[in-house]
Amino acid sequence: MPLTRINLPELGLPVGPYSHAVRHGDTLYTSGFTAFGTDAQSASASAQAAAIFDQLERIATSQESSMEKLVKVTVFITDPASIPSLRDALTERYAEQVPASSMVIVNGLFAPELALEVEAIFAL
Repeated sequence: MPLTRINLPELGLPVGPYSHAVRHGDTLYTSGFTAFGTDAQSASASAQAAAIFDQLERIATSQESSMEKLVKVTVFITDPASIPSLRDALTERYAEQVPASSMVIVNGLFAPELALEVEAIFAL
């Protein structure tokens, strides 16, 4: 099966050696997304999550998928104290379509104000 590497100009072209997402067969894999460059960049973890999931939804939609087809997320979070509010935000975002999920606490991300990064896998 061929791979299709996807970059959406409206999300800002990658500045490093990566693609926004890679499509392989009936699966879409995203890179890690943050709120960097959005209005939520310095906001709470839950506000950053909303900005990140807006980006992920754009990628999914561009490939004729949707948030309802979200299979798995990996969330990297910098402050364990943010977990309860983040869980509330994710519960609201997912509604009844709850994906498989992993959460990893990290010491930091590439910009100090970033509270989380999210990778996602979508069915197509």
